[in-house]
Amino acid sequence: METAIAGRIALSPNHVLNPKSGERFYLYKGQCANRGFLMAISSSGPGKGGGLLERPTIEKTTPGRESEFDLRKSRKTAPPYRVMLHNDNFNKREYVVQVLMKVIPGMTLDNAVNIMQEAHYNGLAVVIICTQADAEDHCMQLRGNGLLSSIEPASSGC
Repeated sequence: METAIAGRIALSPNHVLNPKSGERFYLYKGQCANRGFLMAISSSGPGKGGGLLERPTIEKTTPGRESEFDLRKSRKTAPPYRVMLHNDNFNKREYVVQVLMKVIPGMTLDNAVNIMQEAHYNGLAVVIICTQADAEDHCMQLRGNGLLSSIEPASSGC
């Protein structure tokens, strides 16, 4: 994707090119438009192929900002884990619902009741799927409140 431009060229608020007469500039824009990656190559001299190419100027619009590669790399986190609630014959159903709402962030009354009922009737229920560190923390908090809990890796088919 290249464009020949004549006149004044603004690459960013801090970088403006003022070509001399007879110079041609070609702007190359990277594949991702929101990255702000521009490269200007100047050639001077008459006709095709005349003149010397100057070293390309590569500019990143926001200094210190992570590149797309770094963002993709940071998104690759450890595989998710399931926090499992096991049925027990010791705790009342109302207490289990209260503990779920206290320990799990964003847990609603309806979700807590559904999880408690699933564990009661099926012996086991998924409480939440999250990172391993969070899963271990939630599991320990549930156990600290007297509930039977465990964690397991969440398979890709979940």
